[in-house]
Amino acid sequence: MMAHTNPASSSRPGRLLTVFAGVFGAFLGLSLLKFGNPPIMEKWVTRPGDIYEFVLGYPWPIEWAYWLLAAICLFGFATGRWQIPGRRWLIILPAAWFAWQLLAATQTLDTVLSRLTVMHFGACIGCFYLGHFCLAPANRSWFWRGIFVAFLVVLAIGFEQHFGGLEETRRYFFLYLYPKLAQFPPDYMKKMTSNRIFATLFYPNALAGALLLLLPAVLAAVMETRLLTLAARSFLAGLIATAAMCCLYWSASKAGWLLMLLLAIVCLFHFRLDRRIKLAVFLALVLGGTVGFAVKYSSFFRRGATSVVARFDYWSAAARTAATHPIWGTGPGTFAIPYERMKRPESEMSRLVHNDYLEQASDSGLVGSALYTTWIGLVLWTTRPKSIEDLLYFATWLGFLGWSLQGLVEFGLYIPALAWPSFTFMGLLLGTRPQAANSVDKSEPATVGSVRR
Repeated sequence: MMAHTNPASSSRPGRLLTVFAGVFGAFLGLSLLKFGNPPIMEKWVTRPGDIYEFVLGYPWPIEWAYWLLAAICLFGFATGRWQIPGRRWLIILPAAWFAWQLLAATQTLDTVLSRLTVMHFGACIGCFYLGHFCLAPANRSWFWRGIFVAFLVVLAIGFEQHFGGLEETRRYFFLYLYPKLAQFPPDYMKKMTSNRIFATLFYPNALAGALLLLLPAVLAAVMETRLLTLAARSFLAGLIATAAMCCLYWSASKAGWLLMLLLAIVCLFHFRLDRRIKLAVFLALVLGGTVGFAVKYSSFFRRGATSVVARFDYWSAAARTAATHPIWGTGPGTFAIPYERMKRPESEMSRLVHNDYLEQASDSGLVGSALYTTWIGLVLWTTRPKSIEDLLYFATWLGFLGWSLQGLVEFGLYIPALAWPSFTFMGLLLGTRPQAANSVDKSEPATVGSVRR
């Protein structure tokens, strides 16, 4: 694989864009490690008390991320290529969605929750436009290096939790943190009393979301490097994929398992293989994946699939809320308020719907949901790759597909560590799509994590 060279890459603006790409990649990698909690639960995030907590301990307050992102936005504004290409409506649509969120926030049931949520959405929009106008025209080798390093750290922490670290974290939580605060969210308490790993994310299913979003691009970045031989690249990619699959298994995310299987099938049908080989691999994936799923989660279904039942309760409540507040909803981030009033006594309390698209309808009305859902669908459709010739472009789209589908059963839109890279990927895909069908420039060898577009 070869790297695409921008004509202006050797100029001073081109070099500044390269620096920007490295800084932005480092920021998104940091968000994966330190900003994995939903903003509406910010009151349960404590500031680091010592150097251990600052570097290795619990998440950082999200306002730190906003200051960092604001500085990066200023850098991007000074260095980006601010021309709007064709399909301008796809570039304007996210701004329209965000404007509607601001309007819905004026009719909110809770100004604090809506303010926290809208600030997060503003950061998402900032990441989208940075990805489109600043990252797309840049040399992105350093961008992917930041993502790559953070992803490896997430895997390492996942392994550490599985092999004893989770028990140590649980002991620290109940001894030092739990006595300081009178109440914790049910999802957080369930996380701390479970053996499911979550690494640096809010809870195990969010870890699965990070694996779905980033694993394809990380593997593609490894396979595109020219610093290693093909055998070494293949071995390293296989090692990372194995570690990621172990973390997915230990997270016990049922939707994550099925969606990863689906991504593997989508990837398979983009490879140029004999039809009989494709069919054989497809059957092996489906059979092995479903049998493994059945064996792994047989006890879960025997117990009545309580989390599945709970999700239907959340979704029903969100639909009823949207029906009674069809224009503005109840305000961004406020699902818990109407749900607390209408939930069944035996149902577990939840602050989020576990479905991004229904949450949009509940929080910001039918217009907000329609704008968001239409935008996601159009980005997926218009940027879909025809082949895997541009491996990293295809892998970025594949990861975004996984995140979008997980949004049907989870709340990745409301977790900065997942939403900010996803919005960046949307901007990047739209910014690089016009060149996706062009011939590949083979004038410069790729470095670790380089991208051809």
